[in-house]
Amino acid sequence: MEPMKTVEIAHALYRAHGDKAEWEAAQKEHQYKEAGQDNEAAHWRAIRGSIRQMRGAIQG
Repeated sequence: MEPMKTVEIAHALYRAHGDKAEWEAAQKEHQYKEAGQDNEAAHWRAIRGSIRQMRGAIQG
């Protein structure tokens, strides 16, 4: 997944779920990992990292 797309999804998730967005991304990552879809899990791990960075910038 392109880095800009990852950031766009992270922003949309954060707008929709606020502080729970990182948890939502972690749940998606876990679901895909359990299903053996490692590429999708990696995308959600990147989205989760992007959300974590956004939260740090907002809180900092």
